Amino acid sequence: MRRSEFLRAVEAEFGARSASLMSDLVLGSIGSRTASEALAAGVPPREIWLALCAETEVPLERRHGAGRLEPRGR
Repeated sequence: MRRSEFLRAVEAEFGARSASLMSDLVLGSIGSRTASEALAAGVPPREIWLALCAETEVPLERRHGAGRLEPRGR
């Protein structure tokens, strides 16, 4: 998962709450950091996404492949 995919996934899943979750919610499974702090520290976006999903109880079916754009047609 790329950083851009992560950011799209967070926005799609959490909408208006995404900014506050990124900066306020401390995720114990990634070193007791917020998602924003973890990104800045170089934690892989996929790891942060899964930690955020687990903490906020996002259903498993909405966690896989989130944030990916559809392939471009040729």
